[in-house]
Amino acid sequence: MIPISDDNPTLRTPVVTYLLLGTIGFVWVFIQGAGLDAYRLAASVCNLGMVPGELTGKAALGAFVPLGDGLACVVDNESINLLTPITSMFLHGGWGHLLGNCLFFWVFGNNVEDSMGRLRFVVFYLLCGLAAAAAHLLVDPGSPVPTVGASGAISGVMGAYLLLYPRVRVNMLFIIVIFIRVFPVPAWAVLLWWFGVQLFSGLPQLNTVSAEATGGVAFWAHIGGFVAGMALIKLFQNPRYTNQRTSLRHRLHPNHP
Repeated sequence: MIPISDDNPTLRTPVVTYLLLGTIGFVWVFIQGAGLDAYRLAASVCNLGMVPGELTGKAALGAFVPLGDGLACVVDNESINLLTPITSMFLHGGWGHLLGNCLFFWVFGNNVEDSMGRLRFVVFYLLCGLAAAAAHLLVDPGSPVPTVGASGAISGVMGAYLLLYPRVRVNMLFIIVIFIRVFPVPAWAVLLWWFGVQLFSGLPQLNTVSAEATGGVAFWAHIGGFVAGMALIKLFQNPRYTNQRTSLRHRLHPNHP
């Protein structure tokens, strides 16, 4: 199931959403080499990605994690490590990772930005990303594995969307073998299903014997970001904007909730 759009018009051009997507794309192409250079990609993930064990000091200096093609990420104590909870938000590990995150942000980000204003949205986005990083640190504080991706911050946007527009219809692309159809699904069903999958998938990461049992996906970062978005939205939303948006949606879709 893939979200491709929603029936939720915007009143203002989502400038910040576009800028964040542009920044993510710029970083992927000009810093990470668009994934075409294995060394460049590995170096960006290792040096600018967040390594929990480096921040907490619980990973031994010199410990390393293989990154493929004879490359490895070595635990160090460089000063740049303190900035990695932020820098890691703009990095990705591959084209699938990048495009998946950008698609979800494209569908849900503009509406959340439109409900709080541009400056508030920047702060909200970064706070959700930091909350996601904190959740990952809490669950796996000694991990030497670098973590990258905008999904923690985007999860916060999705959590905010759930509370703001639970009954808006999201157009979902269903692909089952040769069956391909688009169906409108209420946002609450889409987002709660997604959150449930993250929660169920993240449970093995609570295993103290093997925190990497889920294959390296930071599910608790997703969970932490989503919960942060739900907790922060009432503080960041602009009631005047949300009321204007609700009126516009009802005029354009009078038969929809």
